[in-house]
Amino acid sequence: METPNEHALKFLPSMNILAENETREFLSGREAACSPLALKLFSVDGIRSVMFGSNFITIEKSSQDLNWSLLKPEIFSILTEYLTNGTPIISEGHELSNDMEISEEDDEVISMIKELIFTRIRPAIQDDGGDIEFVNFREDDGTVYLRLKGACRSCDSLSVTLKNGIESMLKYYIEEVQNVEQVDEDFEINTSTKEVEDEVKFDSEVKFESANLSPRSRDDPPNL
Repeated sequence: METPNEHALKFLPSMNILAENETREFLSGREAACSPLALKLFSVDGIRSVMFGSNFITIEKSSQDLNWSLLKPEIFSILTEYLTNGTPIISEGHELSNDMEISEEDDEVISMIKELIFTRIRPAIQDDGGDIEFVNFREDDGTVYLRLKGACRSCDSLSVTLKNGIESMLKYYIEEVQNVEQVDEDFEINTSTKEVEDEVKFDSEVKFESANLSPRSRDDPPNL
C-alpha cells in the first residue's frame, strides 16, 4: 500500500502484528536484534527502516534510485515466511514502550496534549503508515516536542503535516500550546518543568477520560 512518502510502503498482513495501539520502529539492523522479522527484513539490500504497528508494517527504502518492484518480491517472501510459521515478532524479554500513558506526574496541559494526540492525531498518522511520539512540553514558551516515525519521519510533506495539521489542531484546543517542533532520536532537552524521559511504560488499557478538550474558537477544527 502506497503512503504519502514515496520512499515508504505500508504492508497490511492478514493478522495482527502487535497489540492494539502498540508500535515499534527500527532504524538499523543493530536496533532490530530483538525482532527476528525486522532483522531479516534488514537483510534486504536497500532497506532503511522498519516499523511495526498493531496491524501494519511500514518499510522505508534508503534511496529513490531503488525500485520497489525489485524490493517487494523479497519483502513479501520474508513476511509470508515469518507470519505463517508462528515466530514471535518481538523476542520475549523485550518490553514495548510508549509515550502516551498519562501518568500521575503529568499536569493538566500535558494530559490534554497526550489525549488529543492519541485520540485524534495518531489514528490519521498511522493510516499513512507512520506514528507519532510525544517527547515533551516546554511550559515557558508553549512548545510541544514530537517525534514522527515510519513513513512520516522522512516524508516530503512533513513540515506541512506538522504545522498545518498537528500544530493547528493542538493550538485550536489547548491555549497553552504555541508551537510544535519535530525532533530526532538523539534529541534531549531540559525544561523548567520536566525532563525528557527516554521511555515511558505503555499501558494498552489506558483511558483518556480526565482531560476536558474545549476548542479555543468557534471555527471548525483543522484537519490533518
